[in-house]
Amino acid sequence: ASHTNFLTPSYAVNGALHYARHISTKSGFTKVFAVAVSGGEKRHRITPYYVDDRGEFKQLDDIESFIWFNESNIYEYYTRHVLEEVTDYEKTTKEILKDAAELHEKLRTFGTLKDQDKPLVVSGILLALDEVEYGNFSIASLHGDKLAGSRDGDKIMAAIKARLTRSNVGPDAKRDKLLREFAVITDSVRLNEVNPTLGKTPLKYYTEFLNKRVFQAIKYQQTSEDFIGRFYGEFMSYSGGDGQSLGIILTPKHMTDLMVDLVDVRPDDIVLDPTCGTAGFLIAAMHKMLHSAESDSQRRSIKKKQLHGFEIQPNMFAIAATNMILRHDGNSNIQAADFLSQNPADLQLQKHASVGLMNPPYSQGKDDPNQYEILFTEHLLDSMTEEGRVAVIIPQSCVTNKTKIERQAKQRILKRHTLEGVITCNPNTFYGVGTHACIAIFTAGVPHPPEHEAKFIDFRDDGFVVRPHIGLIEGDTAKDKRQHLLDVWNGLIESSSEFCVSSTVLSTDEWLHSFYYFNDEIPTDNDFEKAIGDYLTFEFSMIMQNRGYLFEGGDNNEAS
Repeated sequence: ASHTNFLTPSYAVNGALHYARHISTKSGFTKVFAVAVSGGEKRHRITPYYVDDRGEFKQLDDIESFIWFNESNIYEYYTRHVLEEVTDYEKTTKEILKDAAELHEKLRTFGTLKDQDKPLVVSGILLALDEVEYGNFSIASLHGDKLAGSRDGDKIMAAIKARLTRSNVGPDAKRDKLLREFAVITDSVRLNEVNPTLGKTPLKYYTEFLNKRVFQAIKYQQTSEDFIGRFYGEFMSYSGGDGQSLGIILTPKHMTDLMVDLVDVRPDDIVLDPTCGTAGFLIAAMHKMLHSAESDSQRRSIKKKQLHGFEIQPNMFAIAATNMILRHDGNSNIQAADFLSQNPADLQLQKHASVGLMNPPYSQGKDDPNQYEILFTEHLLDSMTEEGRVAVIIPQSCVTNKTKIERQAKQRILKRHTLEGVITCNPNTFYGVGTHACIAIFTAGVPHPPEHEAKFIDFRDDGFVVRPHIGLIEGDTAKDKRQHLLDVWNGLIESSSEFCVSSTVLSTDEWLHSFYYFNDEIPTDNDFEKAIGDYLTFEFSMIMQNRGYLFEGGDNNEAS
């Protein structure tokens, strides 16, 4: 790629294209990107062009950073923007949704399972499949035997027990609790009977399906994708399950990855998610930590000692533990317990957590103070080591002084902890749920200095879009906008106040960009014309409703 930087846009474009054409026609590089940059540090324009081997060029949409042009993203950029084809990411998302829909239908038709049992059957089978390589389980052994102890469910359960033992899951009470959650695999008569339509037991059918469609992806792909979590979310959406009634809203992968980067998770960190759900945050943190680790011993330590979680819902606890075990966690440090009942001082001593990541249960306006998300946030901050980094994704209403309880919690938080900033998220982040979220980032154990300026960022336009029959998906600009956010957050580049406002804060403030933002830019001619047009449209509308008196001078008392 060729890169030219001038103050005038046309010079930048001409210079970049000149060099790119020369490269594409005179060298062995036949596919060339030219990038024209104009403007200054605070306000600039970055315009990419694609130039082919004939010197023909195609102007592409402006970008905000150069993230697309690194080695890991350039082929996706070429596919998206030059070829205008569906990328592997979009294909994978469609395949996950398709597989989840198909499996849900089969679970319902042949297993007559309750909503809460469907993801448990999936999790249990995946654990059993992880024992295939050790010779403790095989799909071919599922014959549909009717003899107690030899049924398909018994064989799967034996493999689950072997996997838990191999992963050193303990103590016994924890292992027994996990096994109780998987008991439906042996207890269900329908699952263990040969189905005449399938010609095999539903359990064998599900095992074959999951081995082909899901297990290989989890086992052999180095990814932070929470496959089981995606299946859980899809099962709940198809069946109208109890996820939302319990306040369970799973965090999308792009948000867990973003929050891990915002707090800059490092290989020596100890990470705590006190409401871990299906373990999406822990998976994202582990993925980044392992990628940055420098030795095998450090990687073993990360998996065995540095990832901790709490989950109060028994079925979610089983799913989270499964998720970590399948990723060779080695010793899943997830406890089936109520985080709010834990003593923060004890957690500081026991966990030594330097990073906290959380999406607390959605309170749904309940009167119980313990259900408010801001109180989960306060409890997490109090449980961290001094100068621990914390990022939580919570409803915007939590930081807008909606209730007395929330106002008091904010006041207490600033007395003991530092607010680093709040990022307003895309309204569709939790698509289909209706929760407008924000990410709040703190430094724990350091009282908020009155002069400290927090960053308030409007990230509603994050590049993710809603696609029919798919839901929220990464759009063409998502990677670019994400990198721009991180660059602004880390102070690498400046930004307009329309995107980011730095300000001192009070507990009585609404901790959102919209509260602090004041548009101090000089209006353009287009802005003026739009304002006049809007006013004239409003005046005409009022006159048509016989309310023209609103625009008359003098005493209007006679109007009715």
